This record gives sequence, structure tokens and C-alpha cells, in this order.
Amino acid sequence: MTFWDDLLGNQVLVTAVAGWIVAQVLKTIIDLALNRNFNPERLVGSGGMPSSHSSTVCALTTAAVYRYGVGSFEFAISFILSMVVMYDAMGVRRETGKQAKLLNSILLENPLKLNGEILQEKLKEYVGHTPLQVVAGAILGILLAFFMAHYYV
Repeated sequence: MTFWDDLLGNQVLVTAVAGWIVAQVLKTIIDLALNRNFNPERLVGSGGMPSSHSSTVCALTTAAVYRYGVGSFEFAISFILSMVVMYDAMGVRRETGKQAKLLNSILLENPLKLNGEILQEKLKEYVGHTPLQVVAGAILGILLAFFMAHYYV
């Protein structure tokens, strides 16, 4: 087999990547529908509905179950990774986004000089997720893995 055949034949990898891509495209479509303008940053950016981080790791974990079983170390590793990623998305990264929003509003009213330079670049506010966004991403990833498992049979 060639490198590309091996790579594309890796059910777990392809399913996880598909989880990320599908979530990012859905996130962009939802953002377009809600805000009535296309924001290309949504195609690769974090934050928003659904969580692409959750979709990716849940697709990875579900594909690992299909391929290796619940008793495998592949499942164990991907499951723990999933829990850490989803907890982080709802915790630390969500709080970071809230802080960025507050700092952006303060800096808008009172521009800050740092080393003689005025800070003009807005801090990124969409970095974390609400629990609903994480759950939606998780469900998307699991469903996608179920669908793709039939393709790889």
C-alpha cells in the first residue's frame, strides 16, 4: 500500500478529521444564518456552535470503540483525552473568552498604551463553549463515527 492509501484507510484518523471538518462547516453555516454575513474565520476558529473540539474527540473515541473495542488502550486514551478537551472547552477556555470580552469593552472606552504603542488589536472572544455547544459537538462526533463505521466495513 502507498502512504495515501494507508492514511485514508485509517478509520480512526479519518473519522476524527471528518468530525472537525463537519463541525467547522456547520459552525460557519449557523453563524451565517444568525449574523447574516459570512465570516471566514468561523471555518477554522474556535468557539461557537457546535464545538468542533468535542466533535473531533468524540468521533475519535467512537471510532476507536468500533475499531479496537471498549477494552483497548486506544479507547482508554481517546476517552480520557475527550473528557479533558470537553472540560477545558467549558471551563478555562470559556472563561478566557469572557475575560477577553470584558477587556475589549474596557479598551474600547480607554485605549491603553503599552511600551509607547496603542493596543488596537481586539482580543479573541470566541475561544470557549457553553455546555450546550459541547454536547452538540459530542453528539455530532458520535453520530458521524457511527455513519463512517459503515463506510469502512
